[in-house]
Amino acid sequence: MYKSYFVEWMSTISPNFISQKFVPKKITPKKITKFIQAVVVTSFLTTTAHANVSALETKKVSGLEYNSKKTNQSNRQNNTGNNHTGKNQHKLTSVFQLSDIQPNDWAFTALESLNRRYNCLAGYPDDTYRGKRSLTRYEFAAGLEACLQKMNEIIASNTTTGVRKEDLVTLERLQKDFAPELKAFREGLDSIEAKTAELEASQFSTTVKLSGEAIFALSGAFGGEKTDGSGEDIDENITLGSRTRVRFTTSFTGKDRLRVRLQARDTARFGRRRDGVTGTDMARLGFEGDNDNEVDLTELEYRFRLGRKARIRIQARGGGIDDFTTELNPLIGDLQDSGTGATSRFGRRNPILRQGGNAGLGMTYRFSDSVRLGLGLTIDDVDEPDSGITRSPYGAIVNLAFIPSRAFGAGLTYVRSFNSLDSNTGSEKSNDPFDDISESIIANSYGAEVTFSPSRNFTVGGWVGFTQATATDLPGNPDADIFNYALSLAWADIGKEGNVAGIIIGQPPKLINNDFQVGGREFKDPHTSLHLEGFYTHRVNDNLSITPGLFVILNPEHNDSNDTIYVGTLRTTLEF
Repeated sequence: MYKSYFVEWMSTISPNFISQKFVPKKITPKKITKFIQAVVVTSFLTTTAHANVSALETKKVSGLEYNSKKTNQSNRQNNTGNNHTGKNQHKLTSVFQLSDIQPNDWAFTALESLNRRYNCLAGYPDDTYRGKRSLTRYEFAAGLEACLQKMNEIIASNTTTGVRKEDLVTLERLQKDFAPELKAFREGLDSIEAKTAELEASQFSTTVKLSGEAIFALSGAFGGEKTDGSGEDIDENITLGSRTRVRFTTSFTGKDRLRVRLQARDTARFGRRRDGVTGTDMARLGFEGDNDNEVDLTELEYRFRLGRKARIRIQARGGGIDDFTTELNPLIGDLQDSGTGATSRFGRRNPILRQGGNAGLGMTYRFSDSVRLGLGLTIDDVDEPDSGITRSPYGAIVNLAFIPSRAFGAGLTYVRSFNSLDSNTGSEKSNDPFDDISESIIANSYGAEVTFSPSRNFTVGGWVGFTQATATDLPGNPDADIFNYALSLAWADIGKEGNVAGIIIGQPPKLINNDFQVGGREFKDPHTSLHLEGFYTHRVNDNLSITPGLFVILNPEHNDSNDTIYVGTLRTTLEF
């Protein structure tokens, strides 16, 4: 059938066709396919129908992509095989603009005649035609619909040239043979137009994407006395806390991103600061904080691509050196959000990544799909006149990640910091190894992380971190060594798709060696604490999850005279 259409239409477009070397007896299926591609694919984007087909994949607004799951599902159900129709094509005025079609090619004359008579030639942005690409019946039907509309326009305009009778006969036969595909295409197009109108009417903005998260948590700490030496008992009361975050994301070029985040929170403080419940930062929750639910600007970041492999980040507020690392185990600790994963602050990530913060600049570079490099510098108190940029606490990072497969990943990290040891996760001595005397502490930290997934639903991972700090303003420049580690186990899709169960075992930062002495004795932690944590995230739906979690601190503050501390929470996270 295709062969007879080919001969009939080519003879009307090019009268010399039969007399040339491409006579019917020499026509091959490959040449037939090439011609069908020439007639159909080139005309797709010149019609409104074809523009709507390309919207089946992604709706783009001002360069920022918003993916719609319902639209993609409709595409798969109604237009199987039509995902590439007309994608990234543009209209041409002459076949000479196509770099991969030469005047001596067999299809050149036919394409030129077709474009001259019906003005329906289209190519790709790189001025190629790609006539060897395969064609499905749905694509052929879409192209046929485009040709029908073009000819109807010509007939309605009553031009002198009009449409040749032979072409109308051929199109009538094609329209009859492809009636089911044309019907499915038109029905799918109507459905897509309706869904597109619904999305445009309900979206927050045509240029800005709004997203957010709200956490509601019932939490409590239990044990004996506080670890701060006050002799007071831990207040064993259940509290209700909340944290709300709203993000505004936009793009100016489609290859960049500007993000602004606002936050308000009011949760109990289980750490040692501001009369904390337990007296130790080892008991802090991952989402802990209290500003009486006043709205603060907590993140202002702009990032853009530099070439194909580099991404630059500029952070004016709310940045951290962990932003320049590659996340290896998001089931345990999402680097970007504490509303999922581990419930404790320590369990989310290696504490050496909590040095520095606030304003920053850095980049990530992808050598390949397997090797990635991160470089970054973050500075605190940059808005303070007495310190400014040059004298403020800072953290600088180099992170190299190696991910050869989905089953394995490893990372190496080096951090150089100034007056930024306090990670709010370890003992008081590890946060300040020189007993609040030194005002100039330089630290070099080294970290390693690994994750391994022997199956799709199970992941084992862990990290180690070592820091050597030097007090450059004290006699003899004393050194102090700090060490921490953690092992994590995670099971995905337990009970339901999207659920996660996790176990974390580790040692919070501990001051293990110190040249600095107090009262003639080495200033270091005497014993060893152990962090034991378990949590289970139940994914109710795409927007709601509930996570019961419990973690236990044995020998808090690395002192076996302190009572064991238990911290439990029931975290409910709403995402939109």
